[in-house]
Amino acid sequence: MKIEWTYQGEKQIKIRTFLKNQGVSRRLATAIRHHGGQLLLNGKDCRRINQIFPADHLVMRLPPETTTLVPSFVPISIRYEDRDLLIIEKPPRVASIPSPLHPTDSLMNRVWGYYLVRGYQKITPHIVTRLDRDTSGLVLIAKHRFAHALLNDLAVKQIKKEYLAILSGQVKTTVAIIALPLKRDPNSLIRRQVAVSGGKFAATKLWRQQLLKNACLCRLRLYTGRTHQIRVHCAFCGHPLVGDTVYGGKLTKQLDRQGLHCCYLEFHQPFSGKLIQVYSPLPVDMAKFVKLN
Repeated sequence: MKIEWTYQGEKQIKIRTFLKNQGVSRRLATAIRHHGGQLLLNGKDCRRINQIFPADHLVMRLPPETTTLVPSFVPISIRYEDRDLLIIEKPPRVASIPSPLHPTDSLMNRVWGYYLVRGYQKITPHIVTRLDRDTSGLVLIAKHRFAHALLNDLAVKQIKKEYLAILSGQVKTTVAIIALPLKRDPNSLIRRQVAVSGGKFAATKLWRQQLLKNACLCRLRLYTGRTHQIRVHCAFCGHPLVGDTVYGGKLTKQLDRQGLHCCYLEFHQPFSGKLIQVYSPLPVDMAKFVKLN
């Protein structure tokens, strides 16, 4: 994988300064030097201490990546792809990353299988926005380590994520902002809870979309990315997600998993600056629940 730039500055600077300004970490720069990468300035080998002049052309060849992922060749649903990233539609009941319970058929195993089928070489996938196993929807994947570093820098404030959720009961307000800090539940390895003191700041905006018999369809936007944030915030407000038994929701015949779907991602491609906007409609099981209720 190679990344190319033409230096647009007005005066010479050191290459290491230029690379830092492009988001290249010191760790990656060291790996390039010692583990099979390469820097080429106007077609010739160079080092970070060399100078780059206006209109010079710099090529950075990334060191080859390796992975311990076991490939799964279950097809994936790709909503967007370019040189640097993938946006994939994750079905429910599929883990985002391998775990002791799901070591060989997580979403990342499937993406690795896709890499092998496509013949992608010397790069490995890196997940940027993961979802809980029973949550469906859009997942952002960096196709190589440099893209992962840049996307992680964007993830906190500049990647807009929105969800469709089916909440228990009928939410009375049409719009609400839930700003409640979260922390681990000391009595559980899995659960999170609203923190009376301390905790990490978490904010969610909610729009009520449709009232149902004993539930409602809502759209939610995350302003922070805490674990289980939507699930905990909704449960604390008295409206746990339908099907979310961990936080007080109840399973139904129409929906036997938590009613949560990542429906929208928006961000600027970190290399080209292109605005990426991807929307995913309500999945079949959640749409069926809405129709029947």
